[in-house]
Amino acid sequence: MSARAPTDAPRLRFPHPLTLLVLCVAAAAVLTWLLPAGQYETRDDPAAGRQVVVAGTYHTVAPSPVDGFDALVAIPKGMSDAASVIFYVFLVGGAFAVVERTGALGELVSWLVRRLEGRGLWVIPIVGFVFGWGGILIQMQEELIAFVPVLLLLTRRLGFNALTGVAMSLGVAAVGASFSPINPFQVGIAQKVAGVSLLSGWEFRSVFLALAWLVWTAGTMRFAQRTRVAPEPPEPSDGGAPSAGWRQTVVLGIVVVTFIAFVVGVTGYGWDFDQLSALFFLMGVAAGLVGGLGVGGTAEGYVEGFRSMAFAGLLIGFARGIYVVLDEGHIVDTIVHGLFTPIAALPTTFSALGMMVVHSLVHLPVPSTSGQAVLTMPLLVPLSDLIGLSRQVTVLAYQYGAGLCELVTPTNGALMAMLAASGVRYEEWVRFLAPVLGALAALAAVAIGLAVAMGLR
Repeated sequence: MSARAPTDAPRLRFPHPLTLLVLCVAAAAVLTWLLPAGQYETRDDPAAGRQVVVAGTYHTVAPSPVDGFDALVAIPKGMSDAASVIFYVFLVGGAFAVVERTGALGELVSWLVRRLEGRGLWVIPIVGFVFGWGGILIQMQEELIAFVPVLLLLTRRLGFNALTGVAMSLGVAAVGASFSPINPFQVGIAQKVAGVSLLSGWEFRSVFLALAWLVWTAGTMRFAQRTRVAPEPPEPSDGGAPSAGWRQTVVLGIVVVTFIAFVVGVTGYGWDFDQLSALFFLMGVAAGLVGGLGVGGTAEGYVEGFRSMAFAGLLIGFARGIYVVLDEGHIVDTIVHGLFTPIAALPTTFSALGMMVVHSLVHLPVPSTSGQAVLTMPLLVPLSDLIGLSRQVTVLAYQYGAGLCELVTPTNGALMAMLAASGVRYEEWVRFLAPVLGALAALAAVAIGLAVAMGLR
């Protein structure tokens, strides 16, 4: 018998995403039986605008292990908790299915392809620069699902696969948020809780933000070049969309106005997913009517979009169910207490690096970066003061550790939903991510070491 060829060697393969998340829910339930239940006391923090934990108040509480049936009940509870995000995903998917039916997206992508003819690889830094600012300014993640139809059309027409589309949208946005000097939902909240001036250290963060963007963009371009195939020709019209060019132009104008309203609403008026869902629903209705689909055609487009986004929406709810189990078992604070306590015995620089590593681990059971900030920063600030570590460096360690974990953790519902909507398997993402994430983690470690040496304040 001949030896197996190297290319036939078994490759990393994760279970189906739903299976993976159910296993995570089950593992969380098992932990509630193995770990002691405990919690910190909390107080209102006017500066942060939310409740934060009180350092030194961790105490054990009555055990509340989660049994098998209650673990299953946590899944619909997770869907209920994440309802606004799930409905946002459905309505965005429906709206863009309507826009795609008008033929406007196809025309937009064709225009972009013509402009990039012979220079298709440059779409990655160009598009990545735009999405990177979405992460830097407002930590865009779930919101990026709205762009999946355009990204898939664009990448296919340029000969790239769907993973490239995810990398140059959600991936670069997550990197931007991780290294951002101004992200209000991550570094902003952490600096408030830590008692550090907002925007302090922005020059230092900006340098490493630029380096991180270059690392991610280079890794994405290298992957895209290795996996590029012959570009897909434009699909012939099936007769369902009107051919009048003015209609498609107006539809694209509606889409542009919608995204302008999106940015203004989020940054100026504090809009959340409910308002954004209504905005995209209005966009889809207007696009369908202006695009000549009529009421019936617009409704059919929505149904098609709902169907395409159903899996992505389910993943968000299943991922939230993991946290529901840990929270009901009262072991989230136990995990945080157990992971951070040993750091106090390390030398200063190693304590800072240890904080970054532990923040990555904590982000698995606490998938909200803002939630992690108000949970962990009040515990780490007194520790930092005790060992002579700058509070600014403590914020950096949280920012890099939690932020970079967003790129890989299966408890990040936005990541899992984006992969599902794009048709990218989780293990494919992990294989692409491993070397780039390693480089980014090394860059973050260098930044922390340099910040300690400089005494960054």
